[in-house]
Amino acid sequence: MKQIPLTCSGHTRPVVHLDFSGLTECGYFLISACKDGKPMLRMGDTGDWVGTFEGHKGAVWGVALNDSATLAASGAADFTGKIWNAVTGEEVHSLQHNHIVKTVAFSHDSQYLVTGSNEKLVRVFDLSSDGKALESYAGHAGAVKRALFCRNEKCVVSCADDKSMRLWDRSTGQEVSRVEFSSHPNGLELSKDGSILTVTYGNCTAFYDMETLTQLKEITIPTRVSSASLHPDKHIFVCGGEDFKMYKYDYITGNEIESFKGHFGPVHSVSFSPDGELYASGSEDGTLRLWQTTVGKTYGLWKCTEPTDLNNSTSNTATAAVAGVTPAPTNAAISCPPVAAAAPVPAATPNANREVTAN
Repeated sequence: MKQIPLTCSGHTRPVVHLDFSGLTECGYFLISACKDGKPMLRMGDTGDWVGTFEGHKGAVWGVALNDSATLAASGAADFTGKIWNAVTGEEVHSLQHNHIVKTVAFSHDSQYLVTGSNEKLVRVFDLSSDGKALESYAGHAGAVKRALFCRNEKCVVSCADDKSMRLWDRSTGQEVSRVEFSSHPNGLELSKDGSILTVTYGNCTAFYDMETLTQLKEITIPTRVSSASLHPDKHIFVCGGEDFKMYKYDYITGNEIESFKGHFGPVHSVSFSPDGELYASGSEDGTLRLWQTTVGKTYGLWKCTEPTDLNNSTSNTATAAVAGVTPAPTNAAISCPPVAAAAPVPAATPNANREVTAN
């Protein structure tokens, strides 16, 4: 079956980073960072717009949602990292830096935020107070691209333009381990269970054991790759980069499963949803796209009608039209585009308490 992604418009400049929340009683959510300076919040399974966080005065480079989707964070070229109430849309904290903030990430308990900036510093802020920087880690010789809490919040891992990934011990404030790369690392992701680090650099996607920082495997991609994401079950991973393509690989064997184009510009960020049913991509073309992990499965706005259910009856013809599929003969292969392909679905708010105010 043909992979037909959901396209999420709304941004006016390149989309450079994405982050999913955890699973909540309202489903899960997706936030996007864009050079237009306006992070957007969407329903994660459908891409429906929920709200836009307004307040930055420069390009937004990094975003994050906490697990419960009650808080959002963003880092921008206006030298600030901002914390937002993701339910009301109100700004909670503005964390001043001395240069562009490239990355933000929450701790699991949402009490702390780690940031990385062009100051070559990694900072940890306490959000239970007035947002003061409790910790600062210096040592990188280039702008910090990504930083994450790891090892049950006891450490922070970061990668930077100095072609290195470094592990910082929060109890001592010292660098405890370092990995050198042959080119600048672009992406850094921690697996859902916290055991594997996924790093992209040059044409490579590499995986590291989080406890020892030993390399588990390295796979060469046919393009310079910007971002990669490991499925929660750790059996496949997806990645994207300069050639506009999305790639899906078998994590165990390292073999390419499939690749396909959809974006009209380089892919900057990819991420699996918390349930692993889809993955999102953000691109230079200013759009986000949602892709099915299992093509043809009924999920979100994708609705697949089995070929055996299609015949020449009026009722079945109507069913096929709703699914956005042309009726096909029995046993014929059909593609299953999302419902939204036939007619745009209006933006939905998950519930009255989840709407984010926007101008």
